This record gives sequence, C-alpha cells and structure tokens, in this order.
Amino acid sequence: MLNELIHQAALWLDNTAASTSMHESFYVYNWVETTHVLTLTLSLGLLLVIDLRMLGLAFTNLPATRLAQRLQTPMFLGFAVMFITGMALFYAIPVRSSQSLWLRIKLLLLLAALINALVFHRHLRNAGPDWNNAVKAPLSLRRGAWMSIGCWVGVVICGRLIAYDWFDCSKNPAPLISAFVGCINGQEQF
Repeated sequence: MLNELIHQAALWLDNTAASTSMHESFYVYNWVETTHVLTLTLSLGLLLVIDLRMLGLAFTNLPATRLAQRLQTPMFLGFAVMFITGMALFYAIPVRSSQSLWLRIKLLLLLAALINALVFHRHLRNAGPDWNNAVKAPLSLRRGAWMSIGCWVGVVICGRLIAYDWFDCSKNPAPLISAFVGCINGQEQF
C-alpha cells in the first residue's frame, strides 16, 4: 500500500512539465548533480574534520568545541544546498528514483545519521568543558564520531550506486527486493 502511494506520487511528479524539462535538459541536470556532489564534498569534508578531532586523529592542538563551532556554518550551508539539489535530482527522475533500492537504503542511512547527530549534540552538551583540550573526546562522543563516519560513507556509496540498475523493477528482482524497492507493475506486493 505504501509502495503504491509512493509510485502514484512519483508518476504525478514525472508528468509535471518541470520534471520532464529538467530530466531532458543536458545542462540543468548536470549542473544540479555537480552542485550536489560539490556541496556533499564540502559538508562531509568539514564533518570528517570534526569527527577526526573527536577521535583524536587530527587537529588535537585545537579545542574541539571551538573547531566544531567554526566549521558549523559552512557545513550546514553545504548540507542545505546538498538537500535541495538532492530533492531536485529526485524530482527530475521520480519514478526510477522512487523504486531504487540504493535510494531507499540511502534514506535510511540519512535518518540514522540525523539521529546520530542529535544524540551526539546531546552528549556534547552533557560532556562538560573538562575534555575540550584533551587529545580524544569522551567515549560517547567518539562512538558518535565513528557512527557519523560509517553512516556518511554508506550514504555516499548508496548515492553513487543509484545510477546503476542492478535491482530495477524491470529486471524482476527477487520478491523480497521487489517489495523493498517498491515494484508495482505486475509484481506481487507485500
């Protein structure tokens, strides 16, 4: 039922003039995709610097919270542009994208990364100021840094794999994959 709703919404989006023109425009689609990748590089690069600082692997001579505060604004700007361009990429090819195994896994990893970030910031507030100049952050923050790195590596890998059609509905994937991917046309639904 949820897959049917997603499919119907994707068909509706696909029939809009803006979606069609964006998909058919060689320059617009490529510029949006390039902007998405560049802002991903900016945001994740800055986040990696913060995570490595928490792990005691980089910039250990700088106070951790000051480093994070200074990198926060450009990182969040990059994430905002990355989110907007990601939505635009989905909008350009909604039916195929909505039935992509890799997109669905990527969305789950993004949700995990968001939850991890919220928990990380709570632990950061509760950690107190004593550790700020220490080489390594407290264990809870180091765990959050490792989770962050793991989630974002998965997001990047899945994002790259979206371009490949190994599990497209037209290839009649196994029933479990078909249900998770959201295949509708002639496929048994769970």
